[in-house]
Amino acid sequence: MAGGFSQRMGRDKGLISWHGKPQRLYLFELLQSVGLPTYFSCRKEQSEALKPYPLITDEKPGAGPGGALLDAHQSFPEAAWLVLACDMPLIDLATIQFLIENREEEKMATAFRAPYFNDDSPDPLCAIWEPLAFEVLEARLQEDKRCLRKALMSMSLNLLEPPDPEVLKNINTPEEVKAILKEKQDLNDA
Repeated sequence: MAGGFSQRMGRDKGLISWHGKPQRLYLFELLQSVGLPTYFSCRKEQSEALKPYPLITDEKPGAGPGGALLDAHQSFPEAAWLVLACDMPLIDLATIQFLIENREEEKMATAFRAPYFNDDSPDPLCAIWEPLAFEVLEARLQEDKRCLRKALMSMSLNLLEPPDPEVLKNINTPEEVKAILKEKQDLNDA
């Protein structure tokens, strides 16, 4: 998912280079490395820059990640969707493989417990959404209930403990970018 407006960041989070390339490209290649058909989810105005790649463009501007998920589902209604947000610079192959290996298709979704909440809330943007989940999601969005975390909490869910909770950290502001880069530098210096 690379279609957010990045208002708090002040620039497109998908273009930040965390691994020697824009984050959205790093995630695209990461998902392809595990053999998954991979698409960028983006706004229409972003589609020209992403033209060489498979795209699903937002058909409901302003509907947020839930709208983007529904657009993906409508494009391929039989598919389950492994969703990754482009604001997770620490996400790694081991975490993605763990999510895939522990998927329970009979549930509506498989997600990690979000370490940044003090409850058992799921992280909706590093999760596998099964086709059955989209009826619930669509009904919630029609009621203007846009919180994907609460949508997952209302479904039959396979909630996993993340192998390394740090990799699910969201980076949304320039200050958070600086903090992560400092942590990375401190680890390299140690």
